[in-house]
This record gives sequence, structure tokens and C-alpha cells, in this order.
Amino acid sequence: MILLQSPSRYLLQILSNRVQNFEKGVELDCQWVEFDDIRYHIQGSVKNPNVLLLSVSLPIPPPETVLFGGLPLGALEAIKAAYGVVAQILDPPRDGFNLTLKLNLAKLPSDEEHKHALLTKIASVREVVMGAPLRAVLKQLVTRTVSDLGKPVALVHRPNESFFLVPQEFVEARRTAGLNNAPPCLWSPSPPQELKEAFTETLSANAGFVSFVIFPRHVEGRKLDRTVWNLSTFHAYVNYHVKCSECFMHTRMRRQVESLIQALDRAKPDSEKAKRNSPSRSFKRMSLKDGNNSFGSRSWK
Repeated sequence: MILLQSPSRYLLQILSNRVQNFEKGVELDCQWVEFDDIRYHIQGSVKNPNVLLLSVSLPIPPPETVLFGGLPLGALEAIKAAYGVVAQILDPPRDGFNLTLKLNLAKLPSDEEHKHALLTKIASVREVVMGAPLRAVLKQLVTRTVSDLGKPVALVHRPNESFFLVPQEFVEARRTAGLNNAPPCLWSPSPPQELKEAFTETLSANAGFVSFVIFPRHVEGRKLDRTVWNLSTFHAYVNYHVKCSECFMHTRMRRQVESLIQALDRAKPDSEKAKRNSPSRSFKRMSLKDGNNSFGSRSWK
């Protein structure tokens, strides 16, 4: 089992190369898509190599999602808290994007460890932005101050897929020691009772419903960021392991076919081997004259 990492490896590579090669001052203009739903665009000029423009495009949210300035609830506050003076939010963002950040790399910490940590956080902009409303509700879960009990909170997730968070009161039941660390996971072909007030078109777009039950112990301390990331990238996680399982099965099938072919080859009669083991005979054609000479050359004693 492989857990996906929150930083964009390509974005982190671009940022690290830019910091290490300020003196080269190369032109930068790159676009790419990750997880089939997040589009990035980063630009840098030769005149001012310390400044980069990073734009992010989010998936189309469901109709009941609450947005502020085109971003999920709490995203602006999360960006300011995560990046400080290094990132400035441009309003309005670039055309076709939900967010544009002006990154001033000259304001990065001088300490190499802290600098790399902040670059990694910038490369994790997807988690910071899309996980903001989920993180806010889970923080309330830790402090037992959850508001709007039973009211579904729609989150920006993926096209044709809906992501709801339903805060509820609960009483933790005793579980076996081996399951204490894992949140309960349920699947149902029909929507759960908690989503009865959601839009019909949102619920009918799904092939099934996966439910996780998150307890305070799952979001305490450093577990919060990991839980937010695992929940928000659940589709990518499942899709990745499904493809890995397909590759594994195809590999086993090819090996099985190869072993069957070898067994069939061994069952065939080895005609070439039989030909090699048989005594070899050669014949020479002789004329009548050659025959007389051979008889005449015989001597008797």
C-alpha cells in the first residue's frame, strides 16, 4: 500500500531549481495537470528571477458548495497562515484560474531546512486550498465544538463526484486493539440518510457512496494534515491502486501464459534430437571406370 504525498513533485522541483539558480535568470512558463482535476500554471521572468506567478484551477464545485472569492471556505485564511509574506494573493486571478499567487522567493528563510519546508508547503497548495473547509471542521471535532450538527457541508472535490462532511454527535464504542487506528469505512449503492437534503442531481451522479467515520483521535496533533490529505485525495488513492492491481494481474497472466507455452513445447516430440542421435550414412556415386580401377588395384598375398 502506497500513500500519495501532498506536495506536487513537479512544482517542488521547479521551485527548488529556481532558488538554486537565481543568477541564470531563465524564462519560465509551465502548465500541467495533476490528479486529473487540478491545473497549474507557473511563470517567471528574466528581469525579476525572485518573483514567480503561480496560478491554480480547481474542479467545478457542486451547486451547494459555499465559495468565497471563487475559493473554498477558509482557503484565503489558510493561504495567509501557511505562506506569510512569501505569497501574495492577486485579485482578480489570471483568466481561467481560481487562484493566483505572487511568490517572492527573496523572502524565503535563510535557514536551509526552514526554506525547504516552506517550498514543500508551497508545492502543497492543493492541500492548503481544497482542504481548508475540511480542516476547519475537523479542528472543531478535536475541541468538541462542532457547530451545525447534522447539516451536510459540501466540499470542492472532483467533477461528477460529491464530497460531503456531516458533523454529528457520537459516543465512541469500544473496538478491538487492532482497529483503534483506522476510521470505519462503509460503502452503499444508495445515499446515506444524512444526505437526504442534498441536491438530487448531485446524489444521482454517483455510482456508490463511501462513508468514513472520523473520531477526534484521527485528527489530533500532526494527524490532522494527514487525515485531510487522505480524505481529499481518496479518489486518486483508489484509482492508483486499482491500476497497480491491474498491472499486477496482467503480469501474472503473462507469466502463466509463458509457463503454459513452455509446457506445450516440452510435450512436443524432439525431432531434431532424434535426427542427431541416428547414425549418419553417406553415399558416393561411382562410375564403371572407377569400379574397374578399384578392383584392379587389389593385391593378394
